[in-house]
Amino acid sequence: MELKRVVVTGLGALTPIGNTKDEYWDALLKGKSGAAPITYFDTEKFKTKFACELKNFVATDFLERKEARKMDRFTQYAMVASDEAIADSNLNLDTINKLRVGVIWGAGIGGLETFQNEVLNFAAGDGTPRFNPFFIPKMIADIAPGNISIKNGFMGPNYTTVSACASSANAMIDALNYIRLGHCDVIVTGGSEAAVTIAGMGGFNAMHALSTRNESPETASRPFDGTRDGFVLGEGAGAIILEEYEHAKARGAKIYAEVLGGGMSSDAYHMTAPHPEGIGVIAVMKNCLENAGLKPEDVDHINTHGTSTPLGDVAELKAISNVFGDHAKNININSTKSMTGHLLGAAGAIESIACILAMEHGIVPPTINHTTIDENIDPNLNLTLNQPQKREIKVAMSNTFGFGGHNACVLFKKLD
Repeated sequence: MELKRVVVTGLGALTPIGNTKDEYWDALLKGKSGAAPITYFDTEKFKTKFACELKNFVATDFLERKEARKMDRFTQYAMVASDEAIADSNLNLDTINKLRVGVIWGAGIGGLETFQNEVLNFAAGDGTPRFNPFFIPKMIADIAPGNISIKNGFMGPNYTTVSACASSANAMIDALNYIRLGHCDVIVTGGSEAAVTIAGMGGFNAMHALSTRNESPETASRPFDGTRDGFVLGEGAGAIILEEYEHAKARGAKIYAEVLGGGMSSDAYHMTAPHPEGIGVIAVMKNCLENAGLKPEDVDHINTHGTSTPLGDVAELKAISNVFGDHAKNININSTKSMTGHLLGAAGAIESIACILAMEHGIVPPTINHTTIDENIDPNLNLTLNQPQKREIKVAMSNTFGFGGHNACVLFKKLD
């Protein structure tokens, strides 16, 4: 059977550097860091005392108080970002066939704060199992797409993908394939995460995964820099409306880009560390190019996973050089995590949005905080350091990798 074409018709972003897609894009171009001292809890005894929290976000500005109380923050974020994306798409919710509209969402952890607080409350009690009746519905990772579906009446496929930091990229690939195969006309996809909590910060610190640059949080996320010392935890959500091309064209929708393909692979190497030669990353980018029917030299821009870890950044760039060969030096490579921090399960979504907007506006956001050359990184690669760079982008790639060796890659093309 002939596969359907799939396009992007709506975007929504709730990030540490902007609470809408437009605010997010503006901050990316300005090289704005979202890192600052944590305000959610007392960090006196924590190794890392900062993160990329949302700024000036009040859930009840968007949700009824009664409804907001039934949701963990990761679901609140999902609701707000998806509302923006649906509005941006100009979908007519009164006339659309809701049986053919799905929600496929990504979350690496889900309701961590809810789980943490309920267990702490139980531990502080007398052993009587007193739990909030919304404990389980607030915590489970699939509740975010469930709530999006309930609010809008979308009755197509509805579930969450969980593959650590690759979760929302995997969600997008699933959504792409459901529409390609003719099962749906529209899918709301993306991801959300809210792990800036006592348990989240404590757990990642115990793994030695986080930067401890407490004296200068705003410069702590420094992908590709010789002095990088770990990632900065972020939170938020990204939502993308994927739609079958003819369906979008028939209703006169604005089309941001075409989704040409997605790739997946596994490192099959280590629980948390990437393979030093990036063999899984090589495989996922090759898989994605093949799935999209593209050659390496077709790619103009790559938004890397680029978390600012000593091992991960080098392995990914080695893999890019392997896959793209001499063309690698012609690609604008960047890591927007230098500004947003690492949104875990939401990373793939917000970074795909950055790719899509880079294509639309003809400019690549910078990788900020680079001051020191890493001798293990090929100096011929254009890492878009510290300043945005103008260029026409016809094809953009977004890389996302997760603990457990999960690799996902998505390719977007500017529509002719």
